[in-house]
Amino acid sequence: MEFREIFADDVPALFVMRPKTRENAMTVAQLARLGITVETVIESFSISCKGWLCADGDEVVGFAIADRATGEMAVVAVLPEYEGRGVGGTLMGLVEAWLWESGCTRAWLTTDVDTSLRAYGFYRHRGWTDWKLEPDLRWMELLAPGKAS
Repeated sequence: MEFREIFADDVPALFVMRPKTRENAMTVAQLARLGITVETVIESFSISCKGWLCADGDEVVGFAIADRATGEMAVVAVLPEYEGRGVGGTLMGLVEAWLWESGCTRAWLTTDVDTSLRAYGFYRHRGWTDWKLEPDLRWMELLAPGKAS
């Protein structure tokens, strides 16, 4: 498996992989309704976003993207057959390190309110904490190393 930065030519493959995730799978149409398209992701990379992917041969098996302007961890996605193999943790580590190197002192993300989902335990294990809860959305944050809460 190879971990590397995402480039514009990689973005279409992310949209092939994303609907195949086990938790929070989103179709290309659902993403488009949120304004997330191949074009908008490529554009975001020229502004303030960056991401990394994991490839197994020619197949993208996981990726993560963040926005240094806001500190948002926009997405981390891993194919079900690659869960539990360190792919998500490695990708999150790369993105978190980039956010800290970019001057962010706090990262944030949104996830499901259901604490029985795998994602919640994954984030908590990495040190993310609850920030606020809404009826259908959980907000979590991670402070840069050495930053007090």
